[in-house]
Amino acid sequence: MAFSDGARLLADIGSTFARFAVERERGRFERLETLRCADYPDFGSALKAYLAMVEDMDVRHGAVAISNPVEGDLVRMTNYHWQFSIEQTRLDCGLDTLLVVNDFTALAVGVPHLREDQRRQIGGGQARARSVIGLLGAGTGLGVSGLIPADDGWISLGSEGGHVSFSPTDEREVAILEFAWTQYSHVSAERLLSGSGLELMYKALCHLAGKPAEALSALDITSRGLSKQCALCEQTLEVFCGMLGAVAANLAVTLGAFGGIYIGGAIVPRLGEYFDQSAFRRRFESKGRFSGFVASIPTYVITADQATFIGVAAILDAQLRKRSGGASILDRIRQLHRELSPAERRVADVVLSRPRSILNDPIMEIARAADVSQPTVIRFCRTLGCEGLSDFKLRLASSLTGTIPVTHTQVTVEDTALELGAKVLGNTASAILQIRDQLNRKAIDQAIELLLKAKRIDFYAVGNYGIVAEDAQYKFLRFGLPTAAHTEPRLQLMAANVLTPDDVLVVISSTGRIPELNAAVDAALERGAQVVAITANQSPLSKKATITIALDHSEDVATQVPMISRVLYLLVIDILAVGVAMRAGLTDELGTSELAEAMDANEAGSEHRLARMVSHSQR
Repeated sequence: MAFSDGARLLADIGSTFARFAVERERGRFERLETLRCADYPDFGSALKAYLAMVEDMDVRHGAVAISNPVEGDLVRMTNYHWQFSIEQTRLDCGLDTLLVVNDFTALAVGVPHLREDQRRQIGGGQARARSVIGLLGAGTGLGVSGLIPADDGWISLGSEGGHVSFSPTDEREVAILEFAWTQYSHVSAERLLSGSGLELMYKALCHLAGKPAEALSALDITSRGLSKQCALCEQTLEVFCGMLGAVAANLAVTLGAFGGIYIGGAIVPRLGEYFDQSAFRRRFESKGRFSGFVASIPTYVITADQATFIGVAAILDAQLRKRSGGASILDRIRQLHRELSPAERRVADVVLSRPRSILNDPIMEIARAADVSQPTVIRFCRTLGCEGLSDFKLRLASSLTGTIPVTHTQVTVEDTALELGAKVLGNTASAILQIRDQLNRKAIDQAIELLLKAKRIDFYAVGNYGIVAEDAQYKFLRFGLPTAAHTEPRLQLMAANVLTPDDVLVVISSTGRIPELNAAVDAALERGAQVVAITANQSPLSKKATITIALDHSEDVATQVPMISRVLYLLVIDILAVGVAMRAGLTDELGTSELAEAMDANEAGSEHRLARMVSHSQR
């Protein structure tokens, strides 16, 4: 049966080719075209070219799988020069929907939708219904993912499992590892189980045999090995299949993947029957005490030609079904539009006219664009059932992209400047979202109440976190509150000894275990002062404090300067400062623009503005 909302465009974008198809009925892909990326200046041009080929079809929704991380609206391909805005491309191409997801995520999501004739079982084992599924894909790299059953669907795991350390299991693999060590300080599974890994293994085996290595590509090695033209190429394929079996078994044990382990990617499907008879399954079941455990788990090779299309089609279908069920925040805005107050309706119109821009706009900019007050923006969010603006933006992002949550990505010495920047920003965003869900609202409320009643507020921190205490001092001084920041241990102890029961001490510490800082806290408590600790849960400091705002983000401060954790502490200070300002009525007294200045730590050096704002707040 044809879709009621028109044909759907599907795309699979690599660094060399862009493959397109149209789906008018579920699982039926038509008008397949493969375009060379080099023939088009950008992705939008390639997409428009394909849409021109299928202009006779009513294409309104589209989904793209791309061999690239996808975070936010701007997509920059790491292996090609294309970069594009998802929303701008959608508008330029006249589509109602355009989702862009990582291609391995699409492949993983497609696994539960494979028919029996689209997979080939290797060895024994029986899959358990609605159980965890593991996925490996060896190609340019080694993709690793998992699927967890949830309600009537599946959750795809964002994983970098291909970068686990390679572990040899026999003398030959030890020799290959030692050869790889001559080129890389860390040898991951991906270093060997990939196209470049085949080439590395071939060179290692040539070195071990005392023979010169030819300049062979992965495709050459595979072809010569399968045709038995080269004994060392045959050995390379043999070792590759065995190693892949060991890594697959590790994944099966790690995930408890009783739904099976699926093998995709570009390499294994090309091996055909050779792979079925290889050492793969034997090594998979060679797990010592857990051999029986893994023997019960089936392993499959994905044989579907359009496996990525199957997955990206499933993602698009799920997103459109959620929207038709009212899950889209944009649909809810349209449904409630007439019921909103005139001021809230203006906010709704701004959101509907530029939804992706709203994701990055601060509340002040949204209020200005809608010609309303900032509290009206918050009221609008709550009318839609959101807890506030941040919750609204998260739901809006889900409606627009349908992508999985941001996850932590390991920074490596091989990253380009672009990759490094994207990972640092992505990791920070991931940490912020994680802490957002962990924050104890009761503790935040209690801390704000203490700060409101305090006659004096002191902020203590040491080392790299001293800047957080200084930032807090700037913010609270601008609200007309007597405030001091101390970052030197001896001065902290002296200052603590003059605090009174009417004072509040805010202590910022990532570990909560610094003896000098804890001694100052003891002194403050003895003087009757209240202590608010922003620190790790269950730390010595957290157990002393009157109120603890727990932040349990892990960061190796012994080997690097704190980055993410320092940002998290600054954000907690912002939460407390905004809470104090709102409840004290400083938003009315200072006005919107002046409050924004008060929250801008970069302007903290202006004594003139500080004096003006303190004077204003005390009137």
